[in-house]
Amino acid sequence: MLIIGMMPFALALQKTGGIDLIVNLLIDIAGGMGPRIMLLCLFIVFALTGLFISNTAKAILMAPVAIPVANHMIVSPIPFAMLISVAASAAFMTPVSSPVNILILAPGGYKFTDFLKFGVPFIVLVMAITIVSVPQLFPF
Repeated sequence: MLIIGMMPFALALQKTGGIDLIVNLLIDIAGGMGPRIMLLCLFIVFALTGLFISNTAKAILMAPVAIPVANHMIVSPIPFAMLISVAASAAFMTPVSSPVNILILAPGGYKFTDFLKFGVPFIVLVMAITIVSVPQLFPF
């Protein structure tokens, strides 16, 4: 239901120009710094949106952002698509970001701050590995 519910929202963002606004903002910020820096910026945007929405919804909303960014930079969209899948799966910072996190919150006796305490360093590690390895496996 979440996936089906987010698809019209992503489509609405595209039709109203919300996606173009985000793409232009990212291009203005890091468009001239190279594709690896853009991957870093996209991962950071993914991580920040993951604080508020689930990883599945995040992938549906951000895919229409990452691919046009790659096209604008005239590089292969494949590394950007891979970044989407890895960053969407890296849902460690809050219990909201993944259904699995919500399921273990109460039975495990965890607090919201426990996720931030351990999730932030872990997502930084995943981000560093992703920014280094994705372009090597899927060249620009």
